[in-house]
Amino acid sequence: MTQQQRGYWRDSDGSAVAVSQAHIVWTRAAYPALVDVARRYHAVITYAELAEAVQQASGVRTSINQRHWIGKVLALVVREAHRRGDPPLTALVVHATDGMVGAGYQDVLAVAGQPPIVDEMDREQHAAAARLACYRHFGADLPADGGIPALAPRLKSAVTRKAARPTTTATATAAAAPAPRPPAICPTCFLELPATRVCDSCGATIAP
Repeated sequence: MTQQQRGYWRDSDGSAVAVSQAHIVWTRAAYPALVDVARRYHAVITYAELAEAVQQASGVRTSINQRHWIGKVLALVVREAHRRGDPPLTALVVHATDGMVGAGYQDVLAVAGQPPIVDEMDREQHAAAARLACYRHFGADLPADGGIPALAPRLKSAVTRKAARPTTTATATAAAAPAPRPPAICPTCFLELPATRVCDSCGATIAP
């Protein structure tokens, strides 16, 4: 490994690439990669998989662990999706360990002018609804009913295992309570709808 290849470099000739330029190049590669994921119903991609995909597609590589830069790339993707009027593609990116979008998903809410979601599962349900908006927007092959929001497979398995554990009498009532419905998302603005189910931004109405 050369001195240059301890940072950011081009595969073609080993020339050094500035950090900011690498982020821009990877953002351009990330967008079509995520659109491809969105064209497959209930598909997701891990942070590590996306990090490798953008390096391979762009020809710009780094020896820096993706944990230190993939969030910056995804923040740029969030802003680009908002600029284009596309649903938040970064909802498709989850951690390999637990299937969660993680705290970085707050960028999606911030760009949309929404407050952060503190509760992890509320955040994951919001991301599930955003993923469904992506599948619909980018032409995934959907079921006849239009599809449903879904947690990422690894997270869904963990939630299912937890629900299947024996419960004490004290917790049985809570466990029997119906799961909260995913938030309704405006199909035009991709914002979470209020209780009236009428979008404050464009006025669209979603049936209950």
